[in-house]
Amino acid sequence: MPQTSGSQATSIEGMFNYRDVGGMPAAGGSIRHGVLCRSDALGGLTAKGLAALAASPVGTVVDFRTVAERQMSPDRLPTERDITLIELPITPGAAAGAAKAAGAGVDLAADPAAAQAAVSALPNLPELYVDILQTGGAAFAKVAELIAAETPGAPHQAVLLHCTAGKDRTGVSTALMLLAAGADRDAVVADYAASAANLAGPWADRMIAMVEQMGATVTPELREVLTGTPASAIESALAWVDENYGSAEGYLAANGVDAATLAALRDRLFEPAA
Repeated sequence: MPQTSGSQATSIEGMFNYRDVGGMPAAGGSIRHGVLCRSDALGGLTAKGLAALAASPVGTVVDFRTVAERQMSPDRLPTERDITLIELPITPGAAAGAAKAAGAGVDLAADPAAAQAAVSALPNLPELYVDILQTGGAAFAKVAELIAAETPGAPHQAVLLHCTAGKDRTGVSTALMLLAAGADRDAVVADYAASAANLAGPWADRMIAMVEQMGATVTPELREVLTGTPASAIESALAWVDENYGSAEGYLAANGVDAATLAALRDRLFEPAA
């Protein structure tokens, strides 16, 4: 079962990094359950997993993956009820550019040297997260609007955010939403850091094997980029947000989220103490 810190763990077969972030502490209360969830990609859902997702509060799924990622592993969704799928691809410019330049259109699976150059050109996590923040503003603004527009009390009202691993694009987005709602910063960082343990084992082994099959060497640095979630990485990203925008709210506002939507986002996510 996925391990979390301050959030609600729910086992969904075929997903490794799923959780409802409700229950996280916030000043004067906590983050509400059944509003915001996060996960890795949904392509591996089993029949049991599909039934569990159908029984969950999720009503909207946001996919941050690129077209190529989606083609490799399309999401699976339940058929017994409607779940809205919204594609908001985020392609970090520096990461994509570095890998593309190193590969230069070569079939990496057939050229170990090109594969090694491509993976070696990838940025570290702090660099990647700043790149995600610089390129993903419109997508994150849309996420805020989706959460703000949820109908309180509806049976399937939660927004589920995911990418491939559910740790980088999903981790940055989740942190922004939680902080904008007043969540405790240490709890937000701990929730981000929990993904590494969730992904350890079969998911991480499969990812590492894919890279090794191309003939590339998986260094400790590359392993961290592929499967790690050190607290320092998200802390560095949040420090960049604070330095450039003052806060998560400031970042979202600069990317088009108006004051009314920010207030509605807080109302949906924040639950005052009884």
